[in-house]
Amino acid sequence: MTVETVSRREPTEVIRDADGAVRREIWALEAEQPTLEAFLRDVFENHWAGVRFGPLIEGAAYEWRCPSAPDKIGLMDGYLTVMFGHGGHFHLCIGENRGSERFPVAPELTRRRKPSKAQLFRGRGPDGKPVTWGFEMWNGSGEPMISIFFANPFIEDDDSLSKTPDFSRLATWRAISKRWLGRDPEALDEEGRGFAHG
Repeated sequence: MTVETVSRREPTEVIRDADGAVRREIWALEAEQPTLEAFLRDVFENHWAGVRFGPLIEGAAYEWRCPSAPDKIGLMDGYLTVMFGHGGHFHLCIGENRGSERFPVAPELTRRRKPSKAQLFRGRGPDGKPVTWGFEMWNGSGEPMISIFFANPFIEDDDSLSKTPDFSRLATWRAISKRWLGRDPEALDEEGRGFAHG
């Protein structure tokens, strides 16, 4: 399968605080099956070791790690399945889920399951410097389906906060950003100092 990557050097949306400080930059991705399949394969085949993923919904955040490289990634009836052997698997609707002739899926349910919006993001802290990088996708009803957080220079593998930033951990963001947005690495990504608590 060949999917051309889109060159979107500038964000499609910038979210600002009341004082004008940038809080979040967003780059829209095409929410269609060929693009989403290629993108998610890229993330889980090439960058699985550093990502955290799961649904991020009001009142709950799930951030799971891949237990290993996927054993298999398959697509059937609009659902991408990422399998980690005995480490579990997940199904994610990325296209038209129609069911079978004997058990068809109602058109309204097909519409609801299909993604309506997909985007890459870079979040900024109170000082306006980047502190988080990732991907988000919503279904046809506007409900969150998955959030993927890329390896973060301010968070260790054990999820503790880093004492010293490790900017080599931006490799996933930089690879994804280059391939899917046509963006070269930016010095801005190394200006952050981490998460402020307290």
